[in-house]
Parts: sequence; structure tokens; C-alpha cells
Amino acid sequence: MEDLLGAIHGPEDVRRLSRAQLKPLASQLRTFLLESVAKTGGHLSSNLGTVELSLALHYVFDTPQDRLVWDVGHQTYSHKILTGRKDRMSTLRQLGGLSGFPKRDESEFDAFGTAHSSTSISAALGMAEAARIKGEDRRAVAIIGDGAMTAGMAFEALNNAGVSKVNLLVILNDNDMSISPPVGALNRYLAQLMSGRFYSAAKQVGKQVLKGAPPLFELAKRIEEHAKGMIVPATLFEEFGFNYIGPIDGHDLDSLVPTLENIRRLEGPQFLHVVTKKGQGYGLAEADPIAYHGPGKFDPAKGLVATQQPQPKTFTQVFGEWLCDMAHADARLVGITPAMREGSGLVEFERRFPDRYFDVGIAEQHALTFAAGLACEGMKPVVAIYSTFLQRAYDQLIHDAALQKLPMVLALDRAGIVGADGPTHAGVFDIGFLSCVPNVSVATPADEQELRQLLCTAYEQDHPVAVRYTRGAGVGAQVTKDLTPLPYAKGQERRVGRRVAVLCFGSLLYPALKAAEALDLSVINMRWAKPLDTEMLIRVAQTHEALVTVEEGQILGGAGSAVLLALQAAGLHLPVLNLGIKDAFTDHGDPAKLLSLEGLDAQGIQHSIEARFGELLSKP
Repeated sequence: MEDLLGAIHGPEDVRRLSRAQLKPLASQLRTFLLESVAKTGGHLSSNLGTVELSLALHYVFDTPQDRLVWDVGHQTYSHKILTGRKDRMSTLRQLGGLSGFPKRDESEFDAFGTAHSSTSISAALGMAEAARIKGEDRRAVAIIGDGAMTAGMAFEALNNAGVSKVNLLVILNDNDMSISPPVGALNRYLAQLMSGRFYSAAKQVGKQVLKGAPPLFELAKRIEEHAKGMIVPATLFEEFGFNYIGPIDGHDLDSLVPTLENIRRLEGPQFLHVVTKKGQGYGLAEADPIAYHGPGKFDPAKGLVATQQPQPKTFTQVFGEWLCDMAHADARLVGITPAMREGSGLVEFERRFPDRYFDVGIAEQHALTFAAGLACEGMKPVVAIYSTFLQRAYDQLIHDAALQKLPMVLALDRAGIVGADGPTHAGVFDIGFLSCVPNVSVATPADEQELRQLLCTAYEQDHPVAVRYTRGAGVGAQVTKDLTPLPYAKGQERRVGRRVAVLCFGSLLYPALKAAEALDLSVINMRWAKPLDTEMLIRVAQTHEALVTVEEGQILGGAGSAVLLALQAAGLHLPVLNLGIKDAFTDHGDPAKLLSLEGLDAQGIQHSIEARFGELLSKP
């Protein structure tokens, strides 16, 4: 077979191919994609499902002149390969390598940086309006998944776009259903017919003619809606002002290409509904798309193989077990997730307590206000949410939860540096943006057992409490099965040393202890970023000559900043070194390497302390 993929260095090479060459190219692209991700790890199921769609878009549209905006962006590996990045796929999600998401500074073909959901329609609409204002002849295309369509922001954008006259195409990539062959063939014909100029012009002329006779116009309108209702999904999107086309088979290039060609010639907002299958072309991923959503390295011939060695529990697993145990002990507990059941560790909770489990979809704002409503009625909501996703519900946290002082636990997974997903998923801002809100507390457990105990403490409080914990496993601390809380807002002295005390917030306690051993420093496990254990802080400040704060979060506005304010309020003046994430976005890469680059491993912490307080420590 001719090596078509090897000759593709950009979309212009794709557009030089004949229609007949696209299918073998798609096959080669899918094979390369599978082999590549198997070597690096990354998102697989979603990318296997968008091979033909990516190919068809670059074949039909004049990219990068025409703008493609991929929602979330975890399904853009084919897009990256077709836009000149094939030879760099071996560096995917590694430090200095390709991002797992679109990035504007990585390629001119990445029209908009994404990684969180439901932003594509808004961004593409902005680009389309900019083209209109500047008089530029180009198209803007938003590709959004059915999951992302559950978010309110997507519908806000649709509502805005439907009344515009710009050339915007929204493609709904629906991978939660399938099309049988007979229906697929019929839909292919209908989609091409409905996307053609004749159909569009005839529909507009018919509307203008019949408007002179209102009863006939209403009758024709109803007939059209009924006919579409029998053949295609409901006309919801036409009510928004879009010309709806589809659904069509997103793996059928003979349907995709001519339909997109027709749509590209149409004026105004268009909506194309394509149906794809996650894991398409790789049987194991088709059978279990969740397992293959974001696998690590594996052998494609064997698939994912369960490791035989016992693995330490992750913080997420510890949270999931606590949630089930607490729900068993208290019938008031309800668990809420914004579409992250697996990632947040709620699978077992859903199985055991289905009546108290709520997946609200990708709707973080709704999740917080929904939890607030539950709390008003005496329930005890636990919202399992990634740190960066909580950012999307900040107003609801303040206005609906904190202002009313409603009890709820915010289980903040992926706090701190997350690694391969990069800056869009790094939960390094939560201490700062939560600590400034009245009635909100922030707990920072250092290990797995402490996580369980601080969750118990948080659950007892009468106001919102966030418990932040990192991705992956901790130090392997033994986790008990009881539900014993730790004292609220109290720290713990972990090591007595000389001259300098290190105040730790979270799992960086353990590298800090190593650094302290080497330098003979005191170490305090603060446990709470808010409220601070000021009694402990003042005592330590009065018995040491300098302090160091350590946190896996932004220094600016973080726990270290709170320590400085508390010392100032107490009238205590001594040197303080704040260690944490600098005022810059972290890159994607191995978490340990990223922490090392930030100076937050044991060696880096020791080096920073020696550089700042070396003279003090050298005194007898």
C-alpha cells in the first residue's frame, strides 16, 4: 500500500489527494495514532473516534485561513499529525514536547487554546464576528462533543450565535450513540440534500412566499418540523437560529466530505450533527472506551494489562472509600460530580448509593448551586471536583454557598501540579482564590491517612470546606477504616530543630522533612491554609529566627502570603522565605520533574533554604 501519511506535511498535502485516497489515508492515520499513543500514553478513545472528521475538515476547509476550534481538545491528535507535527508525536505530553491539547504558540493551525470544555462555540463565534468586521472571507468551525454540550456556556453561545449572520459552523461530535447501516445510508442522502444550496434557497424562498398567507406558512412550518422529526433528531438547534443538518456517520468520508463541501458554501450559522464511535478501529478501545480514554504506555497487540504488583492507594481512591464509609454512617450525605465519576473516584459510591449520587454533567456552576440547595434542606453535599474545574463555579461558591454559610465539602482532586495535562489542569490557584472568601476553609492533608481524617473534619463543619489533594499516590501512609476527625484548624509539630522552622501545607511535607533532616530544622505540618493555626504560628515564630513556608500552589496569594499577614497582625517581624509555584503557568511533563524545576523537591527545598539562610544556619 502506498505510504500516503508519510507524504503529509500539512493540510495542503491532504487537499492535493483524490477523494478515493482519503480512506486509505484514514486507515494509515489511525494505525499511526494507535502506535504513537501506545508509546507515549495519552488520550486514545476520543482520538480514534475523530480520525475521519479531522481528515475531512482539513480536506474541505482552507486551514489555517479557516479557523478550527476544538472543544476540550483532547481529541486533536489526528489534527496535530495532519498539521506538520507527526514527527514530534513521540514527545507528546512530555516536558518540552507537544501538548496534549491545542496551543496557539505551538502551531498556527491551533486557532484557540483549549482543555476545559464548552468554550469552542463562543471562541469560534468571536472569530467569525472578527472576520465580518474586518471584511475577511473565511470560515470558523467549532467542533464540540455531546458531553460538552451539557454545559450552560455552550447554550449561551448558541443563543448568541443564532441571531448573528456570520459564517459559523458548529459540529456536534456525538459519540454516545450509533447509526445502523440503513439509517446511516438514508441520513447520508438527507444530509447532503439538506446542506445543498438548492434546498437552502428553496426553503428561504418558500418562507418568503408563504409569509403572505400566515395560515399556509404555519402549516408548511409544521409539516417541515414533523418531517424532520420523523427522519432526524428534534429541531432544537433550528430554534436557536441554526440550519440543522444531520445526523450523519462521522466515520463515512463519502458522507462527511460532500456534506462539509456543501456547508462551506452556505451563508450564516450552520449546525452539523455527526455521530462517531469512541475507540473506532481498535476493538479493545471500542469495547471499553473509558479504560482507553487516557491510558499510559501499552502494547497495542495485548492491550491494557493489569499489573501484578500491588500499587499504593491514590488520594482519589482514599477519597472514594471515605465517601462510601461516611455515606453508610450518615444517610444525609449526597455525592455530586460534574461529569467526572471515574476521575474523582465515585464509581463505587454510585453503585452502592445510586439514590444519593448525582452526575450533573459538565456543569460546574450548577453543581455548586445544586449542592447549596441540598444543604438548605439539611442534606450534607460532598462535591467531588477537580481544582481547576472549581474555578468555573467561583461565583456560585461565593454567592450561593459561602454568603449563605451553607455546609458542604469540596473534595478538590488534582490540586497542585498534575503533569502531562499541563497548565490547563494544574490546580495551583485554589488556596489563593478560596482563602479570600469569607466562611470558606481550606484543608491541606499531607498524606492519605490525613486526607481521610480531614475529610471527616470538613464534614462536621457548618460552612463550606475545601479539602485539596494531589493527583496520584502519596507516601503510602496506612489508612484506617474509622471516621475519626482531626482537630479543626490545628497544625502538628513534626520535627524540632534549630533556628529555622519550615511550615508545610500539603504533601510537600515529606520532601520538606528530608531537607530539614539535612539542615536540622524544625518542621510544622500546618494542615490548614485557612484558618491558619495562629497559636502554633506565633509560638513557632517566637522560638525561631526565621521561617520557611512550603506549598504546592501559587506563592502569590497562597498560604505563605497568609502567614505573612498573620505575622504582621501579631506584630512579629522575622525573615520569611516563601516556597511554591512562581508567578507563571507550569508546563506539561512528568510531575516529579516539574516539581524539581520549581525547586519543590527535597533537594530544591534544601538548596533554597541554604541560599537564603545559610549564614544563619552556619552559626554555632
